[in-house]
Amino acid sequence: MLITQLKEKETIRSLADGKKVFIMNCHGCKEVRFPEKEAAELEREMEASGKVTGVLTADYICNPENMKLRLEKHRAEIEAADIVLVLSCGVGVQTVSEYLEDKVVYAACDTYPLPGFQGVTPLEYDCDQCGECYLNLTGGICPITACSKSLVNGQCGGSKNGKCEVDSEMECGWERIYRRLAQIGRLDVLKCPTQVRNFATDREIDG
Repeated sequence: MLITQLKEKETIRSLADGKKVFIMNCHGCKEVRFPEKEAAELEREMEASGKVTGVLTADYICNPENMKLRLEKHRAEIEAADIVLVLSCGVGVQTVSEYLEDKVVYAACDTYPLPGFQGVTPLEYDCDQCGECYLNLTGGICPITACSKSLVNGQCGGSKNGKCEVDSEMECGWERIYRRLAQIGRLDVLKCPTQVRNFATDREIDG
């Protein structure tokens, strides 16, 4: 199981500042504590600003087949948005980011661990539930799980032909991140070094 917790409102506001936003809520995993009240308040606040192009609340956005069908019904609203704001665990955010490859997709939540079941995606996405989500800085690709060394400040330099030096069958996560950021025009993010990871957050749960 896991717990999703809304990021600080100021952080979310800064992501959406001056932009048109499409909002996605995931209510799929009953084992997940989803911040429904806080999410509803945030949604109302953003809609009052007139910047929300649409809202989609669905079950299991980490299931790509189900998600694609739902997103197609909102295609015009998504295309009208500058960013897609996803309220889910990290698996859901990565699934949406992979599908909407021409859009900037942001995570509005951090994910904290509890023992047990996590997600239903048939894809090979993973969320380390570290409580300090980096997806907004890495184009929706998790550096903790996509990199064998869980590096958060860029690649180690040991990859060869795009493959990881630790696992020759694994594509270098940071090369994937670079290509993704280039695709959505956000390479400027790499100019700002990521803060040192707070490892305490993957063991501590608020409330």
